[in-house]
Amino acid sequence: MFRLSVKSRFAAAHHLVNYRGSCSRLHGHTWEVEVSVEGTSLDHCGMLVDFNALKQAVNNVLKDLDHAYLNQLPPFNQENFNPTAENLARYVFERLKPALPPGTSLAEVRVWESPDASASYWEEHK
Repeated sequence: MFRLSVKSRFAAAHHLVNYRGSCSRLHGHTWEVEVSVEGTSLDHCGMLVDFNALKQAVNNVLKDLDHAYLNQLPPFNQENFNPTAENLARYVFERLKPALPPGTSLAEVRVWESPDASASYWEEHK
């Protein structure tokens, strides 16, 4: 099994609804997104997937989030769906999964809201 990861970033503002603390006020982050894919076979060049192609797929998902007020974007504008790092990780995972090339699977999406705080999302394999 092979696993590879790419990182990308986007800047966005948000606030947390029904949260008591400073994050209930409007603030922003430069979010870092780390995406890991895995698979068992390599192509004719010896690659699971081209890093550039994977990063482009990630950036296609992130472009709608970049320099946005996340609370105004679906699905984060729905009641009880805060734009937390956890929900952002799931959002990116669900939108990126169908864009992956055949023979690869999305292993994990990790979203960093600061250099020392992150959340991950992955699907359990049964």
